[in-house]
Amino acid sequence: MLAAIRVRRPGQEIELWWGDEARVGQKTRLTRRWARRGTRPRAAADQRTRSAWIFGAICPALGKGAALVLPWCNLHAMNRHLDEISQAVAPGAHAVLIVDQAAWHTSPKLNIPANITILPLPPRSPELNPVENVWQFMRNTWLSNRIFRTYDDIVDICCHAWNQLVDQPWRIMSLGLRQWAHGF
Repeated sequence: MLAAIRVRRPGQEIELWWGDEARVGQKTRLTRRWARRGTRPRAAADQRTRSAWIFGAICPALGKGAALVLPWCNLHAMNRHLDEISQAVAPGAHAVLIVDQAAWHTSPKLNIPANITILPLPPRSPELNPVENVWQFMRNTWLSNRIFRTYDDIVDICCHAWNQLVDQPWRIMSLGLRQWAHGF
């Protein structure tokens, strides 16, 4: 598929992007904590259910990322995310966005910008998408073991976590580069 895209766009730079979304909310998971042997460290847990969705995409080869924190996970949110990715693509380049086969990723009602082509992953294969590693890293580093007081707290902390990630392009590269995907 990538070869066909290259043929249709001779001489144009191709950026390989990976996209997915993650729910972050008040009902957080607990993660490992350092503690003295024989003790039981305390960790805050919340049972409320307010949440937000991070629509995120990374270009590991260039260490770039684009994301939105939105209240819903649907077709409208995906269209806004595509617009955000489109703005992050280098001028004159074309992005190939690799996503899973969620209904809002493959809908014919998507408004796909001219500088993006969507390429679906095989069904039931989240391990092929390096954004899953990004979500795990963000949860373990910035999003777990905390209490979100309000929905605005969720949004603020998610935005702060994503901005911290984007400020570390080497981190995006280490989490996202795959030999089988970028070795062509």
